[in-house]
Amino acid sequence: MFSKTWKNIQQGEFSPVYLLMGTEHYFFDETVRRIKESLNQNGETDILNFDLDEVPVQYVIEEADTVPFFTDRKLIIAKNASFLKATEKGKEKIEHDLKKFESWIQNPSETAITIFIAPYEKLDERKKITKLMKEKTLLLVAKPLDGNDLVVWVKSIVASEGKTMTSEAVNRLIETIGHDLVQLRSEIHKMATYVGEEKEITQEDVELLMTRTLEQDAFQLLNAYLLGDTTTALTVYHDLLRQKEEPIMLTALLASQIRLMSNVQYLQKKGYHAQAIAKQLKVNPYRVKLIVESRQQFGEDRLLKVLHTLATADYKLKTSSGRRERILELFLMNRL
Repeated sequence: MFSKTWKNIQQGEFSPVYLLMGTEHYFFDETVRRIKESLNQNGETDILNFDLDEVPVQYVIEEADTVPFFTDRKLIIAKNASFLKATEKGKEKIEHDLKKFESWIQNPSETAITIFIAPYEKLDERKKITKLMKEKTLLLVAKPLDGNDLVVWVKSIVASEGKTMTSEAVNRLIETIGHDLVQLRSEIHKMATYVGEEKEITQEDVELLMTRTLEQDAFQLLNAYLLGDTTTALTVYHDLLRQKEEPIMLTALLASQIRLMSNVQYLQKKGYHAQAIAKQLKVNPYRVKLIVESRQQFGEDRLLKVLHTLATADYKLKTSSGRRERILELFLMNRL
């Protein structure tokens, strides 16, 4: 659906109102970018942004119905259309005039292209406005890509950079970064720039250039601690401190990693494979892969003991006023 819509946009064929829903923000950004690019071919375009968590939808309507001064059409982007999802009565941040909006959506302005962005997995299908929006707008559902679809997408982005990428490199990139298309595209652009005149991006290039995540550092730190490798644990910890990471946040990250290890081991015993575990726990498959492929798996009792000691360190961090970085350092120096 996105490919067809993007082709129409490139040809200057627009819908007066778009509804973009889902959780994959790359498709939101790319659709808006392509509309801007197409409109700008005929000169500068008035672009107005609204956050519907901050202003009522009637502001959007009024702006859409106001004739633009210097261009044929204006582009209006209305983010966080939360009135389309289920909300508890009395918990709404803003009072939206949905009656007025229902009337407008059936006869939208011809001098504006209005994009409503609902970054939610599901909308409330019981609401009249939701049904009306789905009927009267061009609906695009931005779902995360998976499996072969993700591989094909990565290769298409690599090709758009004028490069190719080995299958090993593609798999390594996806394993480490996960399914975040915005981050994947950023990493691919960085690698394409790095290889310069070379046409192929290899696995070695990926390993060299890939931005390390805090989760990866937390895994390395915790693994070193559990294995009794105090030198490595302290080296990683001090590197993170130099990067201005806070000990309280690092303690929470280590605790989260321990809980993940425990959950992965539990599901392994139930017969789940790595990919199924990642899907069940809704985490990056690479994090699960590291735990599953670890040469040494640690017992449940020991993990719980470490978690309890971390909780004590966390309490001290939150109640001490001295050199807080020393508290987590002492934890790492005392192997359980």
